[in-house]
Amino acid sequence: MILKVVFLFLIGMAVLAMFGRLRWPGGAKGVGREKRGALPKPKTCPKCGRMNLRGGPCRACREGGNG
Repeated sequence: MILKVVFLFLIGMAVLAMFGRLRWPGGAKGVGREKRGALPKPKTCPKCGRMNLRGGPCRACREGGNG
């Protein structure tokens, strides 16, 4: 009985994987992912190179701009 449940579970997972590949061409490769859901690169201070998430002057070196 347990073997039958495991076998049906594996078949179900294979079917879901096939439908996933049909919906997103390329499957799990992530083709086109950088265009749709990627976040922009964080701004950095031109002088010290630290990330400046708020914008304005850099808190580390008190200079630089928005990056």
